[in-house]
Amino acid sequence: MTRIYLSVPHMGPAEHRYVAEAFATNWLSSVGPNLDAFETAFTARVGLPSVALVSGTAALHLGLRLLGVGPGDEVVVPTLTFVASVNPIRYLGAEPILVDSDPATWMIDPQRVTDLLERRAKEGRLPKAVMPVHLYGQSADLDPILEVCARYGVPVIEDATEALGTLYKGKPAGSLGAVGVFSFNGNKIITTTGGGMLSSPRQEWVDKARFWAQQARDPGVAYEHTELGYNYRLSNVLAGIGRGQLEVLDDRVEQRRAVAFRYRDAFADLPGLSLMPQATYGLHTNWLSCFLVDAENFGSSRDQIIRALAAQDIESRPLWKPMHLQPLYEGAERHGGEVAEDLFRRGLCLPSSSSLTPLEQHRVISIVHGLKRH
Repeated sequence: MTRIYLSVPHMGPAEHRYVAEAFATNWLSSVGPNLDAFETAFTARVGLPSVALVSGTAALHLGLRLLGVGPGDEVVVPTLTFVASVNPIRYLGAEPILVDSDPATWMIDPQRVTDLLERRAKEGRLPKAVMPVHLYGQSADLDPILEVCARYGVPVIEDATEALGTLYKGKPAGSLGAVGVFSFNGNKIITTTGGGMLSSPRQEWVDKARFWAQQARDPGVAYEHTELGYNYRLSNVLAGIGRGQLEVLDDRVEQRRAVAFRYRDAFADLPGLSLMPQATYGLHTNWLSCFLVDAENFGSSRDQIIRALAAQDIESRPLWKPMHLQPLYEGAERHGGEVAEDLFRRGLCLPSSSSLTPLEQHRVISIVHGLKRH
């Protein structure tokens, strides 16, 4: 039997066609028709001007710089996230303030964010920005976060790298803050094999990000530079993959959700396994099918399930390890953390590819059921 991976790319004919066009026309660098068309289509999708970049991490880096984050500043971010959400804060010489999760959604706790900003306002030392991270295809509860941030003049940058296609009260996640950031890494719901996108309601910010992403080269024939820039522009070849992928995003969302709900239904008779909450305020894409394992009720621990699946060549993983448990960030200011620790201790990500076949999913389900029997 072939190995079942956690989340793999799902390609179609359009991607091949657009990439072939790039080769046929020799548009192989960081300019070209695919790049223009991809940005145009993405702008239409999220309703904001957008610029295509080499990664979601690069987009976060530029987004934070657009917000003026620099040495000595602080940025509020959930402790339950992937390290790529937090590292760009340090790139700019700033420090993260780590905030616990809301157990009802697993996202950053809006009440803790509100309490933090109210306290910091009284102390006269507000953070430079707040960064909600939309995890595993679910949006954070943005309204209370946007309200308190607007009250104190603190900008919001949305990390939607795991949430393309996710909706918050009918609006695309990543489109409600001052900056939104998306990822097209190979394991995401759609991919350019590597890549990202930065979106903002401010066209001049998107233009500035595009300028910085191309080594901040000043206009003119000569190679002249007055600002620090980066090699962050997506290539026209990879943008061709993105064009084709974006055309089937709604299909991929539907397929990912179907995978998650098949697991949910198949495990309905197993006590101790519960699907990640589906917040009522939005559309959860279920980019990854995540479950909580109650070892006492189920009969096996999360780690025992992972080992049993691995023995049958099936990849599964824990949830993200909270940042305050990481040696790199253990000294960061933290507000709470117990919820995130519990989610990490019991959280399980099962194979979730949109191309996962019923037979492959049955293999996963059978192994989990077998553990309960023993």
